[in-house]
Amino acid sequence: MTVSVRVPAKVNVQLAVGAARPDGFHDLANVFLAVGLYDEVTVTPADELRITCAGPDAGQVPLDRTNLAARAALELARRYAIEPAVHIHIAKDIPVAGGMAGGSADGAGALVACDALWDTRASRDELLDICAELGSDVPFSLVGGAALGVGRGEQLRTLEVGGTFHWVFAIAERGLSTPAVFREFDRMNEGLRVPEPVASQELLDALAKGDASALAGAVSNDLQPAALSLFPELEHTLAVGRGAGALAALVSGSGPTTAFLTQNAEAADRVAAVLLASGSCRAARVTEGPASGAVVL
Repeated sequence: MTVSVRVPAKVNVQLAVGAARPDGFHDLANVFLAVGLYDEVTVTPADELRITCAGPDAGQVPLDRTNLAARAALELARRYAIEPAVHIHIAKDIPVAGGMAGGSADGAGALVACDALWDTRASRDELLDICAELGSDVPFSLVGGAALGVGRGEQLRTLEVGGTFHWVFAIAERGLSTPAVFREFDRMNEGLRVPEPVASQELLDALAKGDASALAGAVSNDLQPAALSLFPELEHTLAVGRGAGALAALVSGSGPTTAFLTQNAEAADRVAAVLLASGSCRAARVTEGPASGAVVL
């Protein structure tokens, strides 16, 4: 038996970051929107746990037990006293190390796939609990749609979305490490009072109404200055997208993928073409959100 699960990428339409906590994490007000770029995770019985990966930048994906997909399988197997003898294959289409939760998506996908393969019948709450253990973004990869994440981002409240939002994602020439971006955030804010992170009501209202222009005026990312400090070339990419007519331009999560909100699909195609022609990115992907969470195919 083989089980395949499709899992979406995400963009943070708001990422409010608090000061570093004693445990090293940061409190967040993280408004996630799932978008239609997907990884596909396939699990098959095997003699032992094994991971393979194919697709763009697959060579950057760890194929050992540090991979979130492997960790998901191991934790589910531990809880149900199952031997984790499974081959996990990841078909990558979400940018690697791009701030779009590709690794988190693979963890959620492997968890849902192994649950189906092993017929563990874990409850939704238990799956979300395992996701939260794996990482801050993993629960949202399971849920999809739109949600507000608080705590370190793993405590989710589903949000209403009143329409479709059109996006262009510019893929950078290299990746950025999420821990490195948070360290740079801490360095840049050393000695300063960092406000408590709070979700923007204006932004939540814009999502609920499906109003792209209103959403464009409310998007924000507190990690963007840190990402730009580590990867200054992204300033040019953002400027090119704005100049091409994007309603809003921001770094996606910890970067270095940059996200451009447009009025409609035609505008997205135009922005993508200008970004590619400018040479400011190595790829430009057009898609829309919200998208569904992890789905068994």
